[in-house]
Amino acid sequence: MIANTLLALGLVLIVEGLAYALAPSLVERLLEALKQVPEAARRNIGLLALVSGLLLVWMAKAIGA
Repeated sequence: MIANTLLALGLVLIVEGLAYALAPSLVERLLEALKQVPEAARRNIGLLALVSGLLLVWMAKAIGA
């Protein structure tokens, strides 16, 4: 369980690091654009990402990954 958690955290950091390393100005523009999105919409996007992540983890566990 701890190994899976560390693996998942490592993968998240790799993806986040790639975005900042390859396109820092794009990330900055994206963050500025997010300020224009209403808080309720950002919350809904976050909830959608959360549910999508949970479903992906559940599917991976179900197929034995």
